[in-house]
Amino acid sequence: QVQVVESGGGLMQPGGSLRLSCAASGSIFKIYGMGWYRQAPGKQRELVARISSGGISYVVDSVKGRFTMSRDNAKNTVYLQMNSLKPEDTAVYYCYADIATITSTTSSRYWGQGTQVTVSS
Repeated sequence: QVQVVESGGGLMQPGGSLRLSCAASGSIFKIYGMGWYRQAPGKQRELVARISSGGISYVVDSVKGRFTMSRDNAKNTVYLQMNSLKPEDTAVYYCYADIATITSTTSSRYWGQGTQVTVSS
């Protein structure tokens, strides 16, 4: 059993900041890549950022310079620091983790339940 749990969403005014957290727990052998997607109402889910097991991160152009992703391997946790928030950042943010469990030789992608981020004045 593996769980991926996000936290840190909420309501923020334009220009403000939020930090999302995502923690993986359970029967974990190894965590590979982790990342964040978001889905706005009426739109497809889109990649926001991802980070490798070695800490190399990537963010999409629409959030570059505003969002940064980091990772704490000791805590099996990743963070998404979101600064200079815009109304168009409003979405449900989903975390994923590519995990090999203690009973599997290959990794599978596990998803969190999502956390709402609303940017509005």
